Amino acid sequence: MSQQPLGVSREVVLGIGGGIAAYKSCDLLRRLKDHGFLVSVIPTRSSLNFVGAATWEALSGRPVQTDLWNNVHEVPHISMAKKADAIVIAPATADLIARIACGRADDLLTNILIASNAPIILVPAMHTEMWLNEATVANVEALRKRGVIIIDPAVGDLSSGDSGVGRYPETSEIIDVVENTFNRKADLIGKKVLVSAGGTREAIDPVRFIGNLSSGKQGIAVALDAAARGAIVTLVIANAPEISIEDVEVIHVVTADQMLAALDANFDSSDVVVMTAAVADVKPKSSASEKISKSDLTSIELLHNPDIIGTLASRKRHQVLIGFAAQTGADRLSKAHEKLVSKQLDFLYMNDVSNGAIFGSDETEGVIIGTSVEDLDIPMTSKATLARKLLSLAIDKLG
Repeated sequence: MSQQPLGVSREVVLGIGGGIAAYKSCDLLRRLKDHGFLVSVIPTRSSLNFVGAATWEALSGRPVQTDLWNNVHEVPHISMAKKADAIVIAPATADLIARIACGRADDLLTNILIASNAPIILVPAMHTEMWLNEATVANVEALRKRGVIIIDPAVGDLSSGDSGVGRYPETSEIIDVVENTFNRKADLIGKKVLVSAGGTREAIDPVRFIGNLSSGKQGIAVALDAAARGAIVTLVIANAPEISIEDVEVIHVVTADQMLAALDANFDSSDVVVMTAAVADVKPKSSASEKISKSDLTSIELLHNPDIIGTLASRKRHQVLIGFAAQTGADRLSKAHEKLVSKQLDFLYMNDVSNGAIFGSDETEGVIIGTSVEDLDIPMTSKATLARKLLSLAIDKLG
């Protein structure tokens, strides 16, 4: 099941109006996905004369619903309206603009529009005479007054062989408007981001283990933000509930050795590596196949787990490497600086976990230290906000 916690906005409903320019929205859909958006396509019935549902399903990787009366028990217009972070309609025909302006809700797409509070972006495409018609002009003006974002059509060749205003705008222009609406840019397109998360566990016997309280929430937040910025993301997560994040490769592991193997296999091809996982420092020399009785559990012979960050850093070439340090005590900052240098990290985030703070929470506070930046205090904020800050620093480092 797809999981998107911590307020990461990625969901776009792409409505398709019934105009010949519908085929151009195939490229728009691909570019939206490249820029980190998750897209659900809602074609109007008339648009299916130009591009069929199978094409939209193949390009979006999601099922396409074309009728208000399918799966009525799921109330799709309400669920999709709540899920959408933005609604883009491209092409928006004169008829569709008129129906939206009048508040009509006579198909699935217009029902979603009426039920949603998300920003609405219309991309008109039609013949010049239709765009300049008084009724269309009045409808566009009314919608703009309501806060609907309408991208003016381009000037150029039209399907009739005429030339003039009414042409489907360039995809890049539409993408810019969508990204400005979300107030972010896809600045990691083509980059590979590798993230570790969660807390490893080392079995003592079938019911006991050496581990820690890490929930994996910070690593999930980093993975989601990287994906939203267009990156190719691999998340190696230990002992978190089974999760599946759309457009993110998720590798579930248990032990430190398993985590090292998964990270090692993906390290060389990665551009940014963010190590949020809390790795158990030691493991039992041997793990009992049956539960050890309480009377026999008097001592455990321990071995050190592999130094995952150190192992990866020894092969570091172009990668930006970010580590985490959960510390306690008055000397926690000096310990963090020592780790930054000894592990060859570009940045390190240190948080004070005294009395179990931070673990399992959606919020964090601490200090970012780095080889090229002054110490940066992070007051209590969401883990999603910290993820954005760390990835922005990584992008600056990548140049």
